[in-house]
Amino acid sequence: MDVYDEGSDPRQESGSPDGPVPDRPDGSARNAPDDPAPSGPGDREPASADREAPVAPIAPATPVAPIVSATPVAPIVSATPVAPIVSATPATPVTPVAPVAEPGAQVTVPPDAYAVPRTGIAALSFRYQIAAALALAVVAVAGCVHVAMVFLHVAPANTVTKQHGRAIDDWIYPEFEQNWKLFAPNPLQQNIAVQVRAEVRTDDGGHRTTGWYDLSALDGAAIDGNLLPSHTQQNELRRAWDFYLATHDNENRPAGMRGDLSQRYLRSIVGLRLEREHAAGRGEAVESVQVRSSTTNVQPPRWSNEKVSDKPMYRVLPWWPVPTDSGTGENA
Repeated sequence: MDVYDEGSDPRQESGSPDGPVPDRPDGSARNAPDDPAPSGPGDREPASADREAPVAPIAPATPVAPIVSATPVAPIVSATPVAPIVSATPATPVTPVAPVAEPGAQVTVPPDAYAVPRTGIAALSFRYQIAAALALAVVAVAGCVHVAMVFLHVAPANTVTKQHGRAIDDWIYPEFEQNWKLFAPNPLQQNIAVQVRAEVRTDDGGHRTTGWYDLSALDGAAIDGNLLPSHTQQNELRRAWDFYLATHDNENRPAGMRGDLSQRYLRSIVGLRLEREHAAGRGEAVESVQVRSSTTNVQPPRWSNEKVSDKPMYRVLPWWPVPTDSGTGENA
């Protein structure tokens, strides 16, 4: 007979002839009120041998030690310093944006929110603006007057030049003299040197005459090797001599009122040059000067068959007395 048959169940219900069912291992009764009674053969608990054994807890694994390098790793450093990134295009100024207001709300924008910064004269105060405007006006008027004077000087003779010729000449000569020799059909092919000598009164009352000073050669020596030669070294003496020739005839007689002006201008220049060269010694004074020009033809190139004279031609001017206030008086 099978042990699971109803009639042969060794565990009897409560009140069976064999006695009560033994208690559970935890001490509680089999048919305790908390346990529901089995309702049929299929509801009986399985035998103790069929129950699953309790699962043993899994022991924690051995912790893994972190891997430590024996040799410290050096940080990677770039040999070449990294240049900062600079934008080649200047940043565009950001235009202020008006705040977005809620519907129905009134927004007040400052009056200078969109103002353009002032530059130039406008950035100055009011009184400095007036001073700058006056200075610009003076420069503009002076420029217009100078252009008008130059135009009247080079223009053909007209009513204005006949009435105001003296004022025009005083404005133009000698700094702004105009000529067209550079564009002449026959450019100059001569070397002209201006020379001067002086008659000196000595300290014992006698007189002596110096040798000829080649002023053009002195100017040329001062220009050679000079990257920025002055205007006086290049043009002063040459312009003065041209001015004299244009206002005098071949007999050295002045032609018109400008003749006396050109003579005094040339005499003043040569007097200053003699003083610079110390023509008069200590206790001596220059009483008169004499100017001459030495003209020499420019020799043609070797491949040319042209023949020209190489002898200098002189034009000697009369002796001019030197005023005592000309700066060439007695030297201490």
